Amino acid sequence: MRIGILTAGGDCPGLNAVIRSVVHRAMAEHGDEVIGFEDGFKGLLDGHYRPLDLNAVSGILARGGTILGSARLERGRLREAAENCRELATRYGIDVLIPIGGEGTLTAARLLSDAGMPVVGVPKTIDNDIHSTDRTFGFDTAVGVATEAIDRLKTTAESHQRVMVVEVMGRHAGWIALESGMAGGAHGICLPERPFEVDKLVKMVRERFERGKKFAVICVAEGAHPAAGSMDYRRGEIDQFGHERFLGIGNRLAAELERRLGTEAKPVILGHVQRGGTPTAYDRVLATRFGWHAVQAAHRGEFGKMTALRGNAVEMVPLAEAVTQLKTVPESRMVEAESVF
Repeated sequence: MRIGILTAGGDCPGLNAVIRSVVHRAMAEHGDEVIGFEDGFKGLLDGHYRPLDLNAVSGILARGGTILGSARLERGRLREAAENCRELATRYGIDVLIPIGGEGTLTAARLLSDAGMPVVGVPKTIDNDIHSTDRTFGFDTAVGVATEAIDRLKTTAESHQRVMVVEVMGRHAGWIALESGMAGGAHGICLPERPFEVDKLVKMVRERFERGKKFAVICVAEGAHPAAGSMDYRRGEIDQFGHERFLGIGNRLAAELERRLGTEAKPVILGHVQRGGTPTAYDRVLATRFGWHAVQAAHRGEFGKMTALRGNAVEMVPLAEAVTQLKTVPESRMVEAESVF
């Protein structure tokens, strides 16, 4: 069997672990040949690929990023890939394509599968928002980075009697903000799933100050937004990939809190630091398991599916099921978080 593999969308700790796992399982156990398309679906369309053997993946388990590179592709070019998928498979001689990516990548994978290309998907996103899998690799690393940042910011906030607003990733799902906020003991958490009330945040900070606690740390997801009329707020435009351009809720909320409280409020935007660096042990293991099971599924002919963690087991679920909706934070988890403020 000749396997093609690519990584698309945003980078994520653990991508290299999947690539390594696919190559090891395919070559050592099945005698397969593996090629890697460079820069995601762009490489598939433009013919940029390279062979992957055991030497090519040596030493990449603990590396962040992806040795194959990644790029987002305009929707028109994705449709082009779907319309020509059979010809593409023949051109490269691949028996199966293993795309590794988030909701956008898996949607493209479904288009290719529906058009006739043998596809086995592997989900990845630090946002942990892929439906049908309990966990995605990269999320544990991102939460760890955000939690350490909150831990560090608490000491400087207390020293200078400041309010710190820590903005973490999470466009439509607030899992990183929820779990890092809880783990770091943030005094407020703002999620995309529920509009926040600025008045309540102001009240919380004032009450802390009255008790002698002259600082506060608020963790806010990048996609969080205030309740209507709570503060001046407007949404960003939609980019060429169909994503909303966020206008910096961390900066805007910090400025609003400083204006209302009359005390210094500083925004800290963690940004892409959450995506970079060494993946945690948990993410390395999960990524390795996903790669292993993707190769096994390919040899069983289970195409049009993706790997998914269900409890402690890795199962194969239809791509159509995985991309119908995002996995957002349920109300019950928000209530749990509020109980520790």
